[in-house]
Amino acid sequence: MTLMTLLLFIPACFALNMTPGPNNLLSMANAKRYGIRVACYAGIGRLVAFVCMITLAATGLAAVLHASEKVFFAVKIAGGLYLFWLAYQLWIADPAEGGSEALGGKNLFQLARQEFLLAVGNPKAILIFTAFLPQFVDPAGSRVRPCDAFSIECVQGYWVARE
Repeated sequence: MTLMTLLLFIPACFALNMTPGPNNLLSMANAKRYGIRVACYAGIGRLVAFVCMITLAATGLAAVLHASEKVFFAVKIAGGLYLFWLAYQLWIADPAEGGSEALGGKNLFQLARQEFLLAVGNPKAILIFTAFLPQFVDPAGSRVRPCDAFSIECVQGYWVARE
């Protein structure tokens, strides 16, 4: 990766990470309800989903997803339904029960799983890793090196943006 590409990529990653979306809203809701530390640990589920998406994009499987409109449509529909289900759960939740309870019946694995499922079905994340990320990969270069660099930079950018 050239220095110029890196200088374009890093600010773009921060801008995309700071744009509010379903993942950021879930993280803020978890931080409000369970505390910042728990929300950061639960965010590991999202990081795992992002690493999977980066791996798919780097190995070219993202092109298969784009080529198969039915599979891509199914992923979008499943993600949208999950977002509606989460919204419904928030709508019917009793606001008085969120007080000072430790995890309100949920353990860290359940919160991380919730972050993972939301990230996997998030259309914004799918678009970032299948359309935005490949713009910065040099097709003539090695595939392993850019994948490693982008993975590290995306995850670091996400983690710094959350703090």
